[in-house]
Amino acid sequence: MLQLGNLTIDTPVVLAPMAGITNAAYRRLCAEQGAGLYVCEMITSRGIVEGDQKALDMLTFDERETVRSVQLYGVDPVYIGRAVELLCDSYGVRHIDLNFGCPVPKVTRKGGGAALPWKRNLLGAILHAAVKSATPYGVPVTMKTRIGIDSEHQTYLDAGRIAEESGCAAIGLHGRTAAQAYSGEADWSKIAELVQHVSIPVLGNGDIWEASDALRMVEETGCAGVIVGRGCLGRPWLFRDLAVAFAGGEALNLPALGEVAAVMRRHAELLADLMGENRGLRDMRKHMPWYLKGFPVGGELRASFGTVSSLAELDALLSQLDHDAPFPVRELGAPRGRQGGPRDHVILPYGWLDDTDGLSTDMSEAEIGISGG
Repeated sequence: MLQLGNLTIDTPVVLAPMAGITNAAYRRLCAEQGAGLYVCEMITSRGIVEGDQKALDMLTFDERETVRSVQLYGVDPVYIGRAVELLCDSYGVRHIDLNFGCPVPKVTRKGGGAALPWKRNLLGAILHAAVKSATPYGVPVTMKTRIGIDSEHQTYLDAGRIAEESGCAAIGLHGRTAAQAYSGEADWSKIAELVQHVSIPVLGNGDIWEASDALRMVEETGCAGVIVGRGCLGRPWLFRDLAVAFAGGEALNLPALGEVAAVMRRHAELLADLMGENRGLRDMRKHMPWYLKGFPVGGELRASFGTVSSLAELDALLSQLDHDAPFPVRELGAPRGRQGGPRDHVILPYGWLDDTDGLSTDMSEAEIGISGG
């Protein structure tokens, strides 16, 4: 069980927001597998406040989402505060997570994402503004961050202290720096250090590929729960395994290809309901390699899945799979999704590391209005 303010999560598992992935259809698909907190794609505070249609369209929730959870990006306390108020008052959001972990160069070069916690005073002002706006609605605010910009510029301990002082309900820590991006192995020891450093719950993130990894992270670090991102790509049943594991049961469940095909069909159906059949099936295409990874599927058939455009076409392709093919055990524990290599340096605004204030820094260029990643 995970307690975030007055919000109780039966299974201490959080679906990490992933751009282009965690829309209402995918969140429902995961929720049908097991309990947890399912966070929608990142939305910018400026987009919400200024009524950007793309941002507002992302505030679409499935009817079964009793807990509406949103991850918010922003660098300006005023925008953040107003956006939080709108989310709570007009959209019935019950949990807000603030993104200070994005390592993408287009974000860090302007001082956003994983670069921002270097400016300790600005970070505190943003968190205070968010909590102040959310408190009248009883909505818990959390933040997600990384170890720091790089090994020489670590910020996670200060960020944890500031989050606690600001009234945040929890802090999530990805055990990598911005320079590492998604490469190498996550350093869980930093998660353990943060647990000892703060009194609020710490959520561990990084390299949760199987349910056993989640249990091991909790045991090794003492974290209150885990955040799952890339590990569930093409494997939404991971949330079923996690629910079983945290309840003390046998977690490992290896679906045959027929079971995977049924999940693929359900995913496509939910996307079609959300976006319309043509657009929904086009969106489904990127998920196909993840679902089929490691299974004995011929190259021509794999290619056809990558161009599917209707449910009828998908059904015809699914019927050609060997439904008795066992799950490829060699894929267990293997990284999924984007990886890449570490960066020589993180692109930052000129003079960014000169001080840790940030309140007098011109951040207007970092206050992007585009949501989703």
